Amino acid sequence: MLRISKRHLAKSFSWRLIGTIDTFIFAWLITGDLNDGLNLSGITTITKIVWYYIHERLWFNSPITNSNRRHIIKTFSWRFVGSIDTIFFGWILTGNPLTGLKIGGYESISKMILYFGHEKLWYKINFGLDAINRKKCLKKLKETRNLKS
Repeated sequence: MLRISKRHLAKSFSWRLIGTIDTFIFAWLITGDLNDGLNLSGITTITKIVWYYIHERLWFNSPITNSNRRHIIKTFSWRFVGSIDTIFFGWILTGNPLTGLKIGGYESISKMILYFGHEKLWYKINFGLDAINRKKCLKKLKETRNLKS
């Protein structure tokens, strides 16, 4: 069963705010239509919150411990998911697959930079980790005591 994590929810919503603004700007600039920008950023806000939360949960127990390597791989894996979502809905909303590809393409570059910075910042923030770290420490302590017995 999937357990709800305050940290992953907070990361999901903070990233989605940044991502929504980015999507809105590029969709508006590329289509020249404020409504297209609002519609695309509105729809993908909802879909990407779900995708991002799933992505965070899958990455949480990753064996990759090198933070830079982890952030880079995670940036590209998330960008792939996010770009597919943007391209698909950009195409559906505008009726033009090329417009969806343009928005997704420009956004891929800007969002990889933004996402990498977001990951680095959250890596330094302890929000939501105290209880998790305590549980891990208690588990190790119990295992150590069991080995001594």
